[in-house]
Amino acid sequence: MGGFYYNTNGFAFHRLEDVVPLLADLGYDGVALTPDVHHLDPARSTPDDVRAFRTLLEAHGLDVVIETGARFVLDPARKHRPSLLDPRPEAARRLAFLEQCVTLAGDLGAKTVTVWSGTGPDGQSRGEALQRLVIGLRALCEFADGIDVDIGFEPEPGMAVERTDEWPEIRERVAHPRLGLTLDVGHCLATGEGDPAAILRVHAADLRVLHLDDHRPGVHEHLAFGEGDLDFRAVARAVEEVGFEGPLEVELSRHSSTAAATAEASIRFLREVFRAEGSTRAP
Repeated sequence: MGGFYYNTNGFAFHRLEDVVPLLADLGYDGVALTPDVHHLDPARSTPDDVRAFRTLLEAHGLDVVIETGARFVLDPARKHRPSLLDPRPEAARRLAFLEQCVTLAGDLGAKTVTVWSGTGPDGQSRGEALQRLVIGLRALCEFADGIDVDIGFEPEPGMAVERTDEWPEIRERVAHPRLGLTLDVGHCLATGEGDPAAILRVHAADLRVLHLDDHRPGVHEHLAFGEGDLDFRAVARAVEEVGFEGPLEVELSRHSSTAAATAEASIRFLREVFRAEGSTRAP
């Protein structure tokens, strides 16, 4: 399930049945599906819809990973809420949605579902936030274990857990073999945490999915490749050195108005970079 993937959150104005052949024609190896109100709407999609999408993926030879970052899928007025950090009734809605995504992963043959902490109510202490997060993640991992799906936890700038140096505490407290790390290399610049390639090496053993996008230091803004300050040659070297074979996922959710052109430019850039570092992923 390795190779280059593209997140459907960067195709907000396209039908999924148009996205899949387009990405296949460009040479992508997989689709990172973000179930959303316009893409396999979790509240309205039928089993027939899911089967049709799997058939479409298989017809075009694409693998799939599931992302859960839909902004308003649960609440039309509050971005990314409710979260696992909210009081129990609201947190249960988020957990049910995440379990639904795990079930979808099983139905589509995806091996990993990526999640994040979100934010909680105003004034929530860090201790309470982490306690609720650990409870939710442990329950999700137990559910995923029954479907043979892994959970990739992604530190996200602006959320309760935003840096990868917080990941070891999450891993140890959840203590479930299904839980791994989803790393966005651009976030390492956004939070000022450090060199993305070095951070990748530190956490390589836990890595499930690697998100690729350009960034500038101190700013959480996903940029097209070449528009920021990230050293992708160094990232490619790190990927090769640690032997990571999972999805390399382009995540450019704010580029939907130029989706086809951006997807084409992205895979061209990544192939050149990885080929220069001797990667077998870049024919």
